[in-house]
Amino acid sequence: MLVFRRLVQYLSVPTAIILAAGRGYRLGALTEREPKCFLRVGPLTLLEHQMEALARFGVSPVVVVTGYHSDVVSARVNGSAQLVENPRHASTNSLYSLWLAREFARDGFVLLNADVLFDPEVLRRVLESPHEQAFAVERRTGFDAEEMKVELEGDRIRAMSKSLEPARSHAENVGVLKFSAAGARVLFDKIEDLLAADGEQQFCPFAFDALAHELPLHAVPVEDLPWIEIDFLEDLRRAREVVWPAVEARKRHSAPAEIPAALAAGNPTRLPCN
Repeated sequence: MLVFRRLVQYLSVPTAIILAAGRGYRLGALTEREPKCFLRVGPLTLLEHQMEALARFGVSPVVVVTGYHSDVVSARVNGSAQLVENPRHASTNSLYSLWLAREFARDGFVLLNADVLFDPEVLRRVLESPHEQAFAVERRTGFDAEEMKVELEGDRIRAMSKSLEPARSHAENVGVLKFSAAGARVLFDKIEDLLAADGEQQFCPFAFDALAHELPLHAVPVEDLPWIEIDFLEDLRRAREVVWPAVEARKRHSAPAEIPAALAAGNPTRLPCN
């Protein structure tokens, strides 16, 4: 029965959209020649880690939204994902980048921010959530200004914003989430309205926050799992020295993932490495 339930879940896995249009100016010279999705942590780049996690759970196709040095991304991806370019990446933000990929999201989608390194179990929990809209979150107390804070009522997301008041903040958004086909229609209607109201420089959570009171958005707790969003040099150091070793340690001590045979054919996706 367990295998059957998981087969049904995986057979309904939607398209993955990876937002990788930004440069990552706060990382300085490291992103002068290529976007930060190609920063290396352990044996792979951030983008390769995400592509492998998606392949592990049969998520296909994968759409990568490019922008900064899109030619570099195209050459490195080399046909292993579909590409959508944001030619206005320098003057827009992730909300606009997601809007450009809307045609790929009609049947529902998984969304990843390309600057997040996460244990693959984070993705598994989101995919297996019984809720149509599910967001990986780390529940805790104490947040800094850069973190995308989340207000919860039970497991229901009530608000999401970097500027959320500390007293209302219960978790941080990880940047791994899914929307159903019906939820995607509501989301992109909302994004269209927000873009028309000068929202092109907003992050995707600006739309999630606007939706929270009209569409059920549910939290998937992952505070027991290693992950990190990489914005600063210190984040990259921690990713390499702390988070990635923790991910590897979990792999060594965890049972192999149960992936339905019908979806497990083929090798994990790898991008050519320089």
